[in-house]
Amino acid sequence: MQTVSELQVYEAGELTVIGFAGAEILDDVNLAQCRDEIAGLIQTHRCTTLAFDLTGVRFIPSGLLGVLASIKRQGVEVHLYNASDDIREVMEITKLDKVFQLHEVAV
Repeated sequence: MQTVSELQVYEAGELTVIGFAGAEILDDVNLAQCRDEIAGLIQTHRCTTLAFDLTGVRFIPSGLLGVLASIKRQGVEVHLYNASDDIREVMEITKLDKVFQLHEVAV
């Protein structure tokens, strides 16, 4: 497992798996740095699918949702795993649940 700032990269390649080091609330995430690091991972590993492990995360800032949407617009599939009820509610209200694939996996 590799840590890149706030991100933890569990696997890198065409399928890249990223987590947030168990943070509950991602308000302190540096969005510009996060975006740049994810872009670097996509380019370096020719990533076609990004899987975000949201286990333990209760809230994510709207700016991070924007980062995820921009990744999707680049043609990279975005999957969100173990999103909290609060995150799922935001996804449903904003219709982002139609943009990102949401999954539940037993921990």
